[in-house]
Amino acid sequence: MDFRAFPWRAACGRRKLSTTTDKRVGRNTMKHMSKVALLCAGLALAACTNADRFDDTNTVDLNGAGAGGFAPGSAQDPNSPLYFQQAIGDRVLFAVDQSTLSPAAMGTLDGQAQWLMSNADYTAIIEGHADEQGTREYNLALGARRANSVQEYLVSKGVAPSRLKVVSYGKERPIEICSSEACYAKNRRAVTVISVVPTS
Repeated sequence: MDFRAFPWRAACGRRKLSTTTDKRVGRNTMKHMSKVALLCAGLALAACTNADRFDDTNTVDLNGAGAGGFAPGSAQDPNSPLYFQQAIGDRVLFAVDQSTLSPAAMGTLDGQAQWLMSNADYTAIIEGHADEQGTREYNLALGARRANSVQEYLVSKGVAPSRLKVVSYGKERPIEICSSEACYAKNRRAVTVISVVPTS
């Protein structure tokens, strides 16, 4: 055989393979790998055995929770506008062409009044809304009556009138857009929007 034409064959042909050596190397590698795997498993288990192994007196709260277990300004903070909006409720709903308050609306407004009384740093804008039925002018007037009925109720519960403003959007700002009663019912509302009193 002429190895000059295929130099790679010459290299392969001259090398004598030792199968016993290859088997021995493979066995040693497997022994070492199994020992390494057992060692890693043992270290992992040892690391999990004692949860109090570190001194936890110097901890940092990365979630921003205060002493009460909630972050200031969060929905769990009873003094935040987000709490007012989500826990107390910032809106009341009305019947068709009505501005009188239902018992459920009065319950929500009682909670709003208590929150406003205990958080004097905030003012409120009461937005009156209507569904899309009727003329623009009629719905603006109806939204104003709804906002005024909410304002009067809050004032009767002790909230200072100077902290409350009313605005009517009529049918201009719907939260649901469709031609069904389910959408209309959500749009017939008054929303109390909380804002901070500016300091001068």
